[in-house]
Amino acid sequence: MKRRDVFLAALGLGVIWQFAALIVQRPILPSPIDVAKVFVTELQGGLLIHAAASLWRVLAGTILSVLFAVPAGLAIGGSERTNRILSPIIYILYPIPKVVFVPVVLLFLGIGDTAKIAVIFLILFFQIVVLVRDQASSLPSQLFQSLQSLGAGRRAMFRFVYLPASLPAIATALRQSVGTAVAVLYIAELFATTRGLGYYIYYNGSTLMNYPAMYAGVVTMSALGLGLYFTVDWLERKLCPWRFVGG
Repeated sequence: MKRRDVFLAALGLGVIWQFAALIVQRPILPSPIDVAKVFVTELQGGLLIHAAASLWRVLAGTILSVLFAVPAGLAIGGSERTNRILSPIIYILYPIPKVVFVPVVLLFLGIGDTAKIAVIFLILFFQIVVLVRDQASSLPSQLFQSLQSLGAGRRAMFRFVYLPASLPAIATALRQSVGTAVAVLYIAELFATTRGLGYYIYYNGSTLMNYPAMYAGVVTMSALGLGLYFTVDWLERKLCPWRFVGG
């Protein structure tokens, strides 16, 4: 996706937003110009602190999920026996909306960052496990037979075959989960916290009735999700250059 296309899309949404604000003429829908002014003012205030708190939680949950889910997915997809034993458990847990676990996680882990990071971890973990497992289990058996004939052991298989072949699946899982993770982060930050974009948006919209500041928080959270999405794209191009040859 080209930056120019993203800019034009954002510009188009801004124009639609401006027309909607002119038609509605109510405080609950300020114009993007008013929101932009408040956004600049809030950046000098506490908005950056809230954005930094949310970014830390998303990054920590994402990194932990990759560290745990990738080896698990490779182990399950690389062994028919392990796949047969653990796949039914994954099929039971995967379709459950992880947002329903927010109150449970808060009860067990408290109201700090740990609980919020754990919720994001749960969302990304199952996405990555499923896609990595499917990718690993779909590799042709002839490939392994050729490598085994050259003396490659199981560890070498995982390092030089399973892992590189699964990198696109990992990127796809992260790309699919970014929006969900940010949405759940908003919900998690509504509970007993005073830092984070979720708290900032809710507090300004529901308590202070400061709607321009509320929309500034929404724009910041959207930018956070978009930034993470493009980061995944960048990492995929760096780690999987063969997918973009001739593109």
